[in-house]
Amino acid sequence: MKRDLKMNELSVADLHLDYGTGAHVNPILKGVSMHLQKGEVVALLGPSGSGKTTLLRAVAGLESPRLGSIDIGDRRVFDGGKGFETPAEQRNLGLVFQSYALWPHKTVAENVAYGLKLRKMNKEEIGRRVTDVLKQLGLGHLGERFPHQLSGGQQQRVAIARALVYNPPVILLDEPLSNLDAKLREEARAFLRELIVRLGLSALMVTHDQDEAMAISDRILLLNNGKIEQQGTPQSMYEAPETLFAAEFMGSNNRLPGTVQQREGDKVVLDVAGSTLHGTARGNGEVVAPLIRVEEVRISGSAVENALEMPLVTCMYLGDRWECLFKRGDISLRAHSKHRLQDGHYWLQLPAEKLWVF
Repeated sequence: MKRDLKMNELSVADLHLDYGTGAHVNPILKGVSMHLQKGEVVALLGPSGSGKTTLLRAVAGLESPRLGSIDIGDRRVFDGGKGFETPAEQRNLGLVFQSYALWPHKTVAENVAYGLKLRKMNKEEIGRRVTDVLKQLGLGHLGERFPHQLSGGQQQRVAIARALVYNPPVILLDEPLSNLDAKLREEARAFLRELIVRLGLSALMVTHDQDEAMAISDRILLLNNGKIEQQGTPQSMYEAPETLFAAEFMGSNNRLPGTVQQREGDKVVLDVAGSTLHGTARGNGEVVAPLIRVEEVRISGSAVENALEMPLVTCMYLGDRWECLFKRGDISLRAHSKHRLQDGHYWLQLPAEKLWVF
């Protein structure tokens, strides 16, 4: 059943969390605020050390913040000002860990039922819920197997089943696909998104993989050094980054050395190694770095406007395309081509609206 999209399932306000004490305090979260609506999937994205897993663990009750508040629905579970904190086991959240954390000596059905037994639920209700959730996840025929008899993808589904079986308001996913190999991860990504949409789940997911975040989530929170750098839909985060950090983290990019010759509004004229290029200013800070997505560079065999002439160094075959590397002096550029290129010089056109200058 789909849930009403207007109410917040989870609200975090001005959360501060430190590790260490005294002179050795290391601030991890520096005033993070976010919300999760019913039926929404929010990805916490960022590099290692940005605070994303710490934020998830604070929501779960596995870390103790210093300041701020956390609400699950209309229930406050943490209030730093009042020194109030609800224990993890009373927050009724579904947790899926990176390691899956399955009991090796328990069957699939026993692993999934474990949390219900702790809640003193009767045997018939436990059996019905376990059967239902295993069926929903395509595991109905595997209930009597042990974890070591399952593939990585199946183990991951068991961990998700265990998190869903008591119908929590929010499921928390900590790098849920990182233990899978590349091909299985893509399949699991599609399965997880389909499951979340089909069941109308509300989910908060930690990942360092931008492709995973964009594929699964409705909204991305990009964390940088304990603060939210930018948030928005996957499309807006990719196509309209507000900072250099966001632009570089969300795509595959070429950075260029260059100096600004002229700026009028968002139109910028650059000098890049003696060539004049036109670009578009982004963000509110000082203009510091020209950048263009690899897929936006156009390769031409003859002179074109707003382009750099560069020799081809090598081409790498990626299946559906070739990625070609060009170098001249301190400048290197990557671009995609449908065909393998012959050695020689090419003009790499950088469309002004796609050459972002931060």
